[in-house]
Formats: sequence, C-alpha cells, structure tokens
Amino acid sequence: MYKRTGLVGFTLTALALAMASERLSAAEVANTEHVEVVGQAAAIDQALKEQRSADSIKSVVHADGVAQLPDENVAEAAQRLPGISVERDQGEGRFVSVRGLGPDLNSVTINGTLVPAPESVRRAVALDVLPSELVQSLSVIKTLTPDMDANSLGGTVDVQSLSAFDHKGLFYTGSTEASYDKNTHQTSPKFSGAASNRFSLGDGIDNFGVAAALSWQKRDFGSDNVETGGAWDFTNGAKLNEFEQRDYDISRERAGGGLNFDYKPDDLSSYYLRTLYSRYKDTETRNSTSLEFADPQAPGELGDAEAKRKLKNREETQEIQSYVFGGERMLGLWTLSGQAGYSQSSEDSPAHIAGATFDGGDFANSGFYDKDKPRPIIGSGFYDARNFTLDKVDWEKQNTKDTEKNLRLDLARDYDLSGYASQVKFGGKVSRRNKDNDLEAWVYKDFDTLGFTDDQLNLSQFQKGNVDYRLGNYGPGISPSSIKQLIGGLNAADFYDETESRVNDFTIREDINAGYLMNTIDIDDWRFIAGLRYEGTEFEAKGTGATDGVFTPTETKRRYHHWLPGLHARYQIDKNTQVRAAWTKSVVRPTFGQLAPGFVIDDDEATFGNPDLKPLESSNLDLGIEHFMGRAGTVSAFVFYKDIKNFVYNTDLAGTGAWTNFSEAHTYANGDSAKLYGLELAYSQKFDWLPAPWNGLLVGANTTFSRSSADIEGFDSASGANRKRNISLPNQSDTVGNLMLGWENDKLSLRLSANYKSAYLFELASINDKAHDLHVDAQTFVDFSARYSLTKNLQVSFEAQNLTDESYFVYTGHRSYNGQYEEYGPTYKLGLTFTHF
Repeated sequence: MYKRTGLVGFTLTALALAMASERLSAAEVANTEHVEVVGQAAAIDQALKEQRSADSIKSVVHADGVAQLPDENVAEAAQRLPGISVERDQGEGRFVSVRGLGPDLNSVTINGTLVPAPESVRRAVALDVLPSELVQSLSVIKTLTPDMDANSLGGTVDVQSLSAFDHKGLFYTGSTEASYDKNTHQTSPKFSGAASNRFSLGDGIDNFGVAAALSWQKRDFGSDNVETGGAWDFTNGAKLNEFEQRDYDISRERAGGGLNFDYKPDDLSSYYLRTLYSRYKDTETRNSTSLEFADPQAPGELGDAEAKRKLKNREETQEIQSYVFGGERMLGLWTLSGQAGYSQSSEDSPAHIAGATFDGGDFANSGFYDKDKPRPIIGSGFYDARNFTLDKVDWEKQNTKDTEKNLRLDLARDYDLSGYASQVKFGGKVSRRNKDNDLEAWVYKDFDTLGFTDDQLNLSQFQKGNVDYRLGNYGPGISPSSIKQLIGGLNAADFYDETESRVNDFTIREDINAGYLMNTIDIDDWRFIAGLRYEGTEFEAKGTGATDGVFTPTETKRRYHHWLPGLHARYQIDKNTQVRAAWTKSVVRPTFGQLAPGFVIDDDEATFGNPDLKPLESSNLDLGIEHFMGRAGTVSAFVFYKDIKNFVYNTDLAGTGAWTNFSEAHTYANGDSAKLYGLELAYSQKFDWLPAPWNGLLVGANTTFSRSSADIEGFDSASGANRKRNISLPNQSDTVGNLMLGWENDKLSLRLSANYKSAYLFELASINDKAHDLHVDAQTFVDFSARYSLTKNLQVSFEAQNLTDESYFVYTGHRSYNGQYEEYGPTYKLGLTFTHF
C-alpha cells in the first residue's frame, strides 16, 4: 500500500516535469521520434480533449481504437479516474462511488437516459454488466448543469455507446479470451465482437451508420470467507459470541449486445437509435459452518459451543434493457433536440435453497484463535458428517422489476448580447418509474414429525465431498440436489411463510416532471452558465405490514418540489490553462429498501422501512484549475464542498414515541445535515519529448482527499434519553488514489496500475455503541496488462489482476476485531484480438 504523502508528492512534483517538457524548443520537438499508435496515450488524449471542452467538471475514460475499454468492465475502468472508487462483488468491480459518496447517491445513464437498478433495495446500477465492446466513452460528471437530471450527489456516470461515425468506414473487431482463477484453479472463456459501417441513403454520402456489438463470458471462480457479523462482547475485554466460515463456488455468465443506428440526412439535422441488452446470470453455492459459544470467549479460551453446517444454493439472473431514440435539428438560430427513452432492469431468482441448516449439537472444549481471521479450536467430530442432522430448509423465489420511461425536449437559440456570443436554452422532461418486488418464502422444518428417520436426515446422506477451503480445515460439503429431492416430495403449501412473503412485496412509483431555463455567455476569456431547474415528484408506495401475524395493507402518497439553481464559470488563463468554478443544487431520493412500505411487529420487536423519508438535498461548491500539456498530458487540482440535508441512516427507535415499550424497532431516519469537503489532484503525461526508449513512457496519478461529518440522533436505552453522536458518512473513504506506469511503442503496450481506497464506515450500530460499528478496511489493488501487435490487425494480450491477492476485510469498531474477511486470489487472462479499421 502506497502512502498518502507519497502520492500527493508525486502528483504535485509532476508539475515540474510538465514545465520541463514544455521548455523543449520547436526544433527539439521536430527532431523527436513520434510513433503514432492506437493505444493508451491515444485513448487518454481523446478523453482529455472531451474533458477540456466540457461545460461541466467531469472526468472521462475513452475507448481505444478497437472500441475496448482498458479494464475488465466499465466499473473498473471508471475507478482510474480522479475521485472514483468501486464497490466489489467477489473481488470484481461493480458499483461506482464518486468523491467518497456511496453508489446509491449517484446515477447512471446510457446515452443520456437513466438506467434503473435490478436489485430490489438499491438505486445503484452494477456497471460490470455492460459489454465493453459497445462503450465508446464513459464520463463521470461531477457538476450538473440545469439541463441535466439533478439526481446525483457525487456525480452522474454517463456511458456513451459506439457509433458508426466514430470510424471513417468499415470497422470490425473480434476477441477471444481465457481467464484463470488461481483461487479455484478454474479456466473460463470469453468471446466478443463489434462492427460498424456507413451507408449512403438518398442523395447523401455515408450519411447512415450502423454499429453492433456482442459479448459473452462465462467465469468460474470462488472465494473463502470467515465472519463474525460484529458478534463481539466488549463488556469484559473482547470476547466472541459466534462466527461462521463460508466457501463460495460461483459460475457467472454474462451476455450482452447492442445495435445502434445514426442518420445524418444533411448538415442541419441528425437522428439516432441506441439499443442495449445485457444478461447477467449467477449460479452460487455457499457452504458454511458456524460455532455459537455458550458464553462469550476470548481467543484460546475453551468452552461449550453449538455447531451447525449450512448450504445456500441459488441462481440469479439480472437483465438490463435500454432503448433511446433522439435527434437534433437546427432551425436558423434555433436548435431543437429531443429524446425518448425506455429502460427496464430485472432480477429473477427462481425457487432455490435460501438456507439448509444441519444441527451438530454441542461440542465441549471448543474455542477459536486469531481475532481478525477466527479459526476453530474443536475436536475431530466437527468434521464428521455423521454428527450433523438436517434441522430446516428455507426455500425462496424472488422477482424484481424496475422500469423507467422518459421524454425530453430542449430548445436553444444563439444570440448576440452586447457583442458577446450567448445562448439561451430551455426545455422539459417527464419520467415515470415503477419498481415492483415479489418474494415467496417457505420454511421446511420439524422433519421428525413428518415420518423421516434420523438416518434419512443425517448429513452423511447429503454429503458432497470435502470443501476446498483456503483458510483452514473445513470438512464435508452439502449436495443441493439431495436437499431438493428431500423436500420435493412434500406439500409446499404446508410450509408457506406468509409473513416473510407478504411484507417483502411492494410497488413503488416515482413520477418526476422537470423543467429548466439556462443561459450561456462568453465574455472575453470567461464562459458563464446560469440557470434554474425545477423538479416535481409524485411518490407512491404500496405494501403489507404484519402485526403478530395479522396483515394490514399499507399505502403512502406524497408530493414534493425542488427548485435547483446553478452557476458555472470557466476562465481561460492561457491557451492551455483554465480555471473552473460551479455552485449547484442536487437532490437524491432514498433507496427502495429504505422506502419499503412493509413492516413486521412481533411482540416487542419491530422492523420496518420508512416511505416518509425525505429526499437528500445538497448544495455543492467546486473550484479548480486545469493545465494541459502535450499529448495525453494534464495536471489539475480541484476543491469541493457539499452541504447535505436529510441524509439517511439506520436507527433503532425502541423506547421512543409509539415504540416506547419495544426492545427493538429497527428502521431508517433522516439526519439533519452532513458536510463533505475535499481536494482532488490529478496528473497524466506521455513523455514523448524524451529520447528513445523513454519516449514511450506514460505516467498517471491522481488522489482525492475528503472528509465528512454528520450528526445522528437516537434513543439510548441505558440512560433512558436521546443521544447524539458524530459520524462520517457511510461508504465515504477519506483517501482514494491511483498510480499508473505505462510504456508503449508501435508494437508493445505495457501498464502497471495500483488503485487505493482507505477505510470507510459500512454499517452503524446503535446510538451508544460505536464499538460495534462496522468498517471496511483499506484496500490496494495492483494490476498488470500487456498487449503486443503480432500484425497490423492482430493483437495478443495478457492481464494479471489483483497481483497482491488483496482481501476484503470488515472490522468491528477496531481493526483487531473481525466483522468479515474474504479472499479471492489473483486472476490471469490471455486474449487474442483481430481488428479491421
């Protein structure tokens, strides 16, 4: 892990290197050997040109000449940008965080239309589902102009797909790849391709373009895990109540495609149709063992422990569809543009084993060692399948669907204001979003009353070999097919869990009507954009609550309005240096899980969502300077400040108001206000002014420092009074950084990169129990890639991901105490790409 100060020093001293490069005389530059290749520098240079001319503050990743992003997926490509980090799933980048704010506080658009989220409780969209062959560029827009949706606090991730007009004529590419997962010793295939061409329609020449892309990958991999979930007792030292070992075996299949059309009948008009379909299927088998101690135990202590072995086996399919039709027409000094978008995301989990539990009874003289990676101290009987008996089987199926439809119309007019070039722009947008979730659950138990013998329920009848567990001895695995065979002969209606099924079903509707007015004016070296956006929201949530087994329908309807002014300014100091400033307002709705209308009240315990939560509102201030030099060269510094109202946190309302006599009342609440501020530094340069072979050197570095502060309030049962405490915003890392060292010539391209993210608050405990807050530990991922051109059109590639075998570690209060530890291992890839353009 590299130090913060080292990365800052590197970024700042890069300015001296930039100045040195610019001192080369014109003759020296003319005599320097340049190799014009399609590679890292070309992609960075394209991105910087787009970033430089943008009205917003944004960072860009651009596809290279073969329409492939330089990383495994879109999320991992985005993490190379300043201020960007990712949440990972099984070691793979999925969700994007911007400037320390969690993925649910940002939005994702494809070709300008919002992408809804497949998961039932989230707004964040997993970006690893997008086929990279269809992506031409990815932008993270950090300051929103009034003509943009205001639904992001950190930034908007906008994906622009491939167009036939990105290439001069016929273009096609095809790739094949094999990846090797060191953890599971599995080799997996991938195939992809893209093609585009232009055609002449009517009297036009090359005025109609078609672009298509397909991608398919099947990846077999896994991980090894041990977790306590925060089950530590800190009243008398640090003692553990229970922990669990987990082994994941996963097969992940991705398939995606897109077909895009562009038509430019004349110089005054253009029309397009963008389509995208992506399918993501996970088949997961999770074996686990657990030990629950009769009394909390310190490492090395021995006592009685109850042992269990468990199985989860499920198949989950996510689909994303996006269709965008739009165009632009110039009418004299007026420009009319519009877009209609339809997107749908879904997640389908057919009937599956949500949990099969085998009870092993009590084991004497048992304990654990190692506080950050607990391992059992236990007799050999723990590893004998004959000592475990089937206790219950949780059986579930779930389907979630999220649909968003929108229609946008914009009208702009160029005019002269006292000799200064100006443009007024106004327009409106309507969007309709519906999220539906349907869960069905069954609990099979009390098998002895159904006529099953002890022998029939013994784990030895369900055993499937021994589990390959990297973190120590594990013992027998469990066969999913044997579990399914057992319960398949039972009457499912007798085991239906009505409470679990009904309270998790919901329908949430969000209708947003928006309008805006903005004006742009260029005054000498200044460019100003001022405007106002209005967003009116109609919200409706329908669900079911359960009070001691009695069901009640719930319905919440609300309307709220937001007026969102904005001001952007850009000043050109010289031809290569500019200053930017922006003051903006934005609004983000809480997640669907937080807004869920269902509730469960069981005696003196309650769990419920909160559909009355207010949206998060933020006032944002950004100020920075950018200097561009040479090819793929820039150095920049930005400061930012966000004043966030109504941030959402989990809380326990037991002992207050209607929940006075309850021991637990878990829900979500709005905080008063939170502050986020930070510094963002970035540097990139191709050293083509140096003599060979150093002229192939490419260096990039960026780092973002941020701090947040928020006050939360809750009832403290120990003191019988309300208490407050100060926290950092959940999912906010104080430091995010990247360091990249590359080298390339006309044949070979090499890149070594490191991505760092500091620790962050993951989950809050009760108001008076800071010691049980869960934090995710710092992570540094190191990757290497190499590409070699065998011919002009044929390229071989090699990639090594997670070279240092970085783990995922969640700790409880202090770094010494495990919440969760997970290992993935490195992945190695070998690929071959053929390209014609």
